[in-house]
Amino acid sequence: MSTPAVIFGGPSPEHDVSILTGLQAAHTLAQTAPVTAIYWAKTGDFFAVDPNLEGEAFVEGVPKGARELKLVASPGGGFVGAKGGLLAKEKPLELSAVVNCCHGGPGEDGTLQSALDLAGLAYSGPGVAGASLGMDKLAFGGAVAAAGLPALPRALVEPGRAAPWVTPGPFIVKPRFGGSSIGIEVVEDWATACAVAGSSVHLRRGAVVEPYRPTSYDLNIAVRTWPELQLSAIERPLRSPGSTEILGYRDKYLGGEGMVSAPRELPADIGEALEKAIRDAATSVAALALVRGVARIDFLVDDGNWYVNEVNTIPGSLAKYLWVDPTPVPFPRLLADLLTEASRRPTYRPDATGADGLVLRSAGAIARKLG
Repeated sequence: MSTPAVIFGGPSPEHDVSILTGLQAAHTLAQTAPVTAIYWAKTGDFFAVDPNLEGEAFVEGVPKGARELKLVASPGGGFVGAKGGLLAKEKPLELSAVVNCCHGGPGEDGTLQSALDLAGLAYSGPGVAGASLGMDKLAFGGAVAAAGLPALPRALVEPGRAAPWVTPGPFIVKPRFGGSSIGIEVVEDWATACAVAGSSVHLRRGAVVEPYRPTSYDLNIAVRTWPELQLSAIERPLRSPGSTEILGYRDKYLGGEGMVSAPRELPADIGEALEKAIRDAATSVAALALVRGVARIDFLVDDGNWYVNEVNTIPGSLAKYLWVDPTPVPFPRLLADLLTEASRRPTYRPDATGADGLVLRSAGAIARKLG
């Protein structure tokens, strides 16, 4: 019998937070029906685990009782159990759809999505294009600006080149490919930005820089796309006492339950005009960024102006804590809608229309083309 699955973990700096999100989803689904929990280890290996485990079971890595799986990215493949003996036959798990709870890295940048598409497995969240765009801060910022939405200027950090703007620092340096919290630093000048980009392990794949606005604050809103586009309440995340000048990993995730326990003002105490602007912009970004499933869109507000900052295509705790207003969405319903959308609105449909052999028949000998 087919069952829904939850996949979490992955070789990413956000591995631990992903485990918390995945276990929240698995525990909730397991209350009403069987569910398959798939743990993606830091090594890149996959394991079937007990969906009722707690986070502490993963502190040392793969938990006891885990069963090794492999992901076969071809038609009829999917997650396959390891052979039990010489004559045992590998058999794919019968999964109706997968709730993707992987944050950052290959679980959120399109890599996992590509493999699931090739395997023919339905999954929640963004498809390959939406995942790739959401993970690339430079490309996303360019798309936002091209669409005419307010955005702070953002540039690639290239050591040895002149600063991209005439205005001096300070700047925020961020990983070009990564989440919204890890590896972010405030620096005073361009030379320091280049030095940080060349030394930080989180910036090895590239770094972007944007002006730092010390008086700015964050506003976040979640969107979901099934059964129709819907917007959540707007939150204003709060910084913990003694935290740094930017909202960081500690503020968001070290309260014990991932994003659920992070300090916040919800709904945010903002005026009607700003609320309408944020909601209208979130609707535009959802279409621009090919949002599917549940995503969180982050804004910056500074001196009466607002800017689109980032889109988080697989947000912590699947942004379940934001669905309190104007229409509350309980977590079981949120998960059920993700699974329904995964099955009814697939991300990938193979199409070879036009590949009718005409070009091949008229091509002639390859040797002639090699000259």
